[in-house]
Amino acid sequence: MPLELYDTFTRTVQPIIPHHGKTLRFYCCGPTVYGPAHIGNFRTFVMQDIFRRVVEADGTPTRHVRNITDVDDKTILKSQAEGCQLTNFTNKWRDRFHEDCSALGLLTPHVEPSAVAHIPEQIDLITKLIDKGHAYRNSDGSVYFDVRSFPTYGHLSRLADREITTNTIDREQDDDYERNSAADFALWKASRSEDGPNWWRSPWGHGRPGWHIECSAMAMRHLGESFDLHSGGIDLVFPHHENEIAQSEAVTGKKFANHWFHVAHLTVEGRKMSKSLENLYTLTDLSERGYTPMELRYVLLSGNYRQTLNFTFHSLDAARKALSRLGYWQKRFGEIPNELTVGACDFGPFLPVYEALLSDLNTSEALGRLHSIGRRIIANIESGGLSVLESRSASRGLALVLHILGIVLPTAAKSKEDPKDKVPSRIRFLAAKRLEARREGDWTLADKLRAQIRKTGWVIIDSEDTYTLERRNLQ
Repeated sequence: MPLELYDTFTRTVQPIIPHHGKTLRFYCCGPTVYGPAHIGNFRTFVMQDIFRRVVEADGTPTRHVRNITDVDDKTILKSQAEGCQLTNFTNKWRDRFHEDCSALGLLTPHVEPSAVAHIPEQIDLITKLIDKGHAYRNSDGSVYFDVRSFPTYGHLSRLADREITTNTIDREQDDDYERNSAADFALWKASRSEDGPNWWRSPWGHGRPGWHIECSAMAMRHLGESFDLHSGGIDLVFPHHENEIAQSEAVTGKKFANHWFHVAHLTVEGRKMSKSLENLYTLTDLSERGYTPMELRYVLLSGNYRQTLNFTFHSLDAARKALSRLGYWQKRFGEIPNELTVGACDFGPFLPVYEALLSDLNTSEALGRLHSIGRRIIANIESGGLSVLESRSASRGLALVLHILGIVLPTAAKSKEDPKDKVPSRIRFLAAKRLEARREGDWTLADKLRAQIRKTGWVIIDSEDTYTLERRNLQ
């Protein structure tokens, strides 16, 4: 039984099935690295992580691409204000993001492209759009997409049902660039003095890409002109994802993404997150208050992804108690399996938890069923009514659903492993990037990354389509 998921484009729940071959290919809009990601950002990333885990639970392979936006108005403005080179500035916040992802138990994407590294692909896309009559250059060398040239513009956000005015333009409102229509959006922005040295050469003069073209170029480079699913926060439906569809399909004539998966906002104590309210909490902020990333992950899973989730510190306290209870149950169920057979779907009595996740990623229902079933099993254990075989089935099923939920229990988190042998997030990122290079046959890059990793005291041991990392003494 495949996962069924709500599709923003059709406004219906659709089965998630790979359309080309066996691998399900999906793209997630990643962070803009100009500061630390806040807990609202991580609601989306955690739900995307659950999506991937549920898809892979029955053995379906995935190709997960999540980008890094390392050039846009905000990254340039803030790096200039700090007197820092753009690359050094964005690398700092990218590394912080990776550390937070690791702490929250997020799976590493198979590919994590950066916007700066794909500017040639973006220039190529813009050139094709101009050649096809979908884009135009203005007097200063900036290039815009002509929204009127794409008749179905607005379908994703239902924009066609309301008037297009400058009030509907969000992120592009910061631009002072000249355009023919308020709805037209920038593909290439001509260099300005306030940008400093942050410009690239193009057929239209020095400048930098617009925000929207970056994702289209990276998605098509690593997933093809048409792929299975595109995801992001609900705030990206318009204009970002609407613009991605227009510019991509105008070039290829193909459907850009077969499914659109969006995650609703997070509020804090019933109020919208904002700088003025000082409630843009980060993982560091919560840590300073004594809470763990796993407690936050539990809270972020506690609500339906299509509905606004209200974060409270009381909910973190409740999450702590819930995780402690699950840890106690895990001990009572008996021996925890050393290996989980993901793909066999041997959930035992916890099968209803998995079934809730298959039904539109209903994590709140899944957690409710998890605790209900657990309490029933514990009651049977304490009454002596559970056989050894049933206890083992319960232990295995619990471990498997916790893996799919990405939950590491307090008891399971303790390890005899020497802290110095824990693989740093940066090394895991480089190793994952090297695996992608191997898959694409880029052996020069793969060798370069292997050497880079070795210099830090880690060694990659390759197998057919994966790898392991081992700590070695530096020679």
